[in-house]
Amino acid sequence: MKVLGIYGSPRKNGNSAILLDKALDGAESAGAEIIKVYSRDPKMVGCLECGGCDKTGKCVVKDDMQEIYPLLEIADNIILSVPIFFYSVPAQAKAIIDRCQALWRKRMLTKSKEQRKTYDSGKGYLIAVAATSGEKIFDGTILVAKYFYDALDMSYEGGLFVRKVDKKGAIMEHPEFLKEAYELGIRIVNDSK
Repeated sequence: MKVLGIYGSPRKNGNSAILLDKALDGAESAGAEIIKVYSRDPKMVGCLECGGCDKTGKCVVKDDMQEIYPLLEIADNIILSVPIFFYSVPAQAKAIIDRCQALWRKRMLTKSKEQRKTYDSGKGYLIAVAATSGEKIFDGTILVAKYFYDALDMSYEGGLFVRKVDKKGAIMEHPEFLKEAYELGIRIVNDSK
């Protein structure tokens, strides 16, 4: 079983990255093979809406996203981990998500309307960290994650949501969330067996 972790923050070793590390450690301890993608690293553009994927389900833009597509397609489970930027995901993570238009197109080409009511490629999870405590702080990000996983033919399974943690590394002062992330990783693997 392959679990892909997408580090969605532009900041290295930030709170969302620390939580994702813990979740992946948990998944690995339960027997998963771990794959990592850092959204801050690829040299790529967002979706150009050029229509190049309309007939094939394959993106025609040749940049680093071409190395990420196969990882998305072989993953049995994906964990997207992000800090909250204006009630959504950072631009770097959103660029990866938007480029999955091609995979959504592929899903439309290969599955009937009835078949699209089910998800055959695995499960998707979300870890999100917010500096504030707003009641709806995660709503936008959850919607983005749901439609991201829908494009990947994966079900959205929820995840871990942390409020009022901002300063780099401050999550280390909250062992309860580190433990919860580790246990999420274990649960992801066990639920997929």
